[in-house]
Amino acid sequence: MCLPETIASFESAEFSRRNLLKYGLSAAVAAALPSSSAKNPIGVKFRKVVDLTHTLGPEFPLFPGAAPFRIEPAVSYEKNGYYGSMLSYWEHSGTHLDAPVHFSPAGLKVDQLPVESFVVPAAVINIAERVKRDADAVVTPDDIRAWERRHGRLPDNAAVLMASGWSARAGSVEAFLNADRSGVMHFPGFSKEAVDFLLTERRISGIGVDTLSLDHGPSKSFAVHYTLLPTNRWGLENLANLEMIPPSGAILFVGAPKVAGGSGGPSRVLAVW
Repeated sequence: MCLPETIASFESAEFSRRNLLKYGLSAAVAAALPSSSAKNPIGVKFRKVVDLTHTLGPEFPLFPGAAPFRIEPAVSYEKNGYYGSMLSYWEHSGTHLDAPVHFSPAGLKVDQLPVESFVVPAAVINIAERVKRDADAVVTPDDIRAWERRHGRLPDNAAVLMASGWSARAGSVEAFLNADRSGVMHFPGFSKEAVDFLLTERRISGIGVDTLSLDHGPSKSFAVHYTLLPTNRWGLENLANLEMIPPSGAILFVGAPKVAGGSGGPSRVLAVW
């Protein structure tokens, strides 16, 4: 927590790199500020950064039955001299990570996942054209092989990400869930066969989707969850802006929460290249 005096000093400060370092922030923050060289602290150069994260708030669509997201004022500038809120939400809200324990009693909890698995190559498989014709489309082994014919073999420890165009619907709960009259949802995801292929034929850190679930909407068995997560790999759901990053060549940074015993949680996900 910052004291009011600290907040006031930050408000009056000129935020140059020197000012940031003066207040004890890391060199990483300074390096992340706009720069013509766009270097990070270890000298790796990149030109593009894309946020793959939706803004988390009460309006963002949730899986049916999930507890609502709540944000309530706790302190205010007027009364307390500083600002803060109380948050209450289901771990699997917004852009979030599924830790292995979410579908595996013996799986790693979110705070136990190795940090190396959160900085990995990104491989984006775009099935948007197929989804326009069939909302229940899934990523298949053939999609992965087609990606490899264009871009080479999947890098070791990659995150394989499905871009379906579905994130454009996130402003509407009805459109994002896309439920029929019987309540069955219709949106794309991974097939179990694709996950089997990735687990047996390739080395991956996890998979990600721009929809509510790793499994496609009509799934009742959650076969993708039950196949992937018990191998102590992670899944990302409700990603954004996947169409803005290259199919190959980007590095994914997953800012998963380090919550003791957590089954996952809202995450800030970035791609750089």
